[in-house]
Amino acid sequence: MFRLSGGLRTILIGAGASLSMISAATLASAVTPAPTETVFAMTNNADRNEIIAFASARDGQFYETGRFETGGRGSGGTTDPLTSQGSLTFSSDHSLLFAVNAGSGTLSVFRVFQNRLILIDRAPTGGAEPAAVAQWGNLVYVLNEAGPGTVVGFHLSNDGHLTSIPNSSAFLTGTNVGGSSITISPNGQFLAVTERASDKIDVFPINANGTLGSIVTDSSVNPGTFAARFAPEGNLVVSETGPAGATNGSTITSYAVGATGALTPITNALPTFGSANCWNAITPDGRYVYVSNAASATISGFAIGKNGALTPLGNTVLASNPQGATNLDIAVSGDGKYLFTLNSGAGAIGVFTIQSNGSLTPAGEIPGVPANTGLNGIAAE
Repeated sequence: MFRLSGGLRTILIGAGASLSMISAATLASAVTPAPTETVFAMTNNADRNEIIAFASARDGQFYETGRFETGGRGSGGTTDPLTSQGSLTFSSDHSLLFAVNAGSGTLSVFRVFQNRLILIDRAPTGGAEPAAVAQWGNLVYVLNEAGPGTVVGFHLSNDGHLTSIPNSSAFLTGTNVGGSSITISPNGQFLAVTERASDKIDVFPINANGTLGSIVTDSSVNPGTFAARFAPEGNLVVSETGPAGATNGSTITSYAVGATGALTPITNALPTFGSANCWNAITPDGRYVYVSNAASATISGFAIGKNGALTPLGNTVLASNPQGATNLDIAVSGDGKYLFTLNSGAGAIGVFTIQSNGSLTPAGEIPGVPANTGLNGIAAE
């Protein structure tokens, strides 16, 4: 068991028993007192996509609290089969959890009750192999990465149900371009998608009715474009794996977004001093961004200026996972106190505390995650 000091914590990892028949009132009364942290990760199992839940008792020890079926199928595979960021995503108020089912082409919506989940809706995504999802207000968009590559929009009701927005489907720049992340600007005006295979970043204006305006495409200024996230100030932060075959050649770039959606680099190709930087996570206050260097099992960190400029924290590489951990996606807790890494190769979740200066302190490892079985997606509350 993993022990984490500082009060009650909860970790939820994507997988098991459906609770769709249990009433919200019954579930809410059955859960333990409100935890201070929660984390979800998704199994992406090809037969039955699930979310596994781990929670801590008052003494800080973690235990499994349940397995929650998404009602769909994942893609299966071994290591990072979805090659995306955002396959598991909280709503902005953290009351809902969205999960893509790449194998069945659907999106699942859960109501979150501390360390329990209720599946409340499941909708077709209107494309092949959904890989990522983003939400803003009453709008939800899903990125379908296979085939022609599309973004499809939904209206989100107050009770968490999805309704497809007519004429909201928009194409990426080509077939099999490898759409790998989707993110919405803080003001809800733009939606950005990264194309992994073509090294492009697509920006769509969001119309008042939820449809998308004409695509604005920028070729990435650096090789290996993978994941992008909007910072609270409105700038776009992009993780780049770097040139093929390069040792510790990964970089990170920040962009300003113009009135039409065109991108202008602010900080260009800042080295992460790691390999395979594919994912990034920004603290809720927008002060720091952390990247996951999967091939070198390290975490690098940067300060984000008000103008979007990036500055390395310390020696850039702030923390290490065990060799062979294959740390994939990462997530920052909603209170900005913890960083969690999905260590697919090690079958564990790495835990780090975030200090006031942005530095990271190792806080242990949570075992019990199925290793090398296609695990994808992590979201922290």
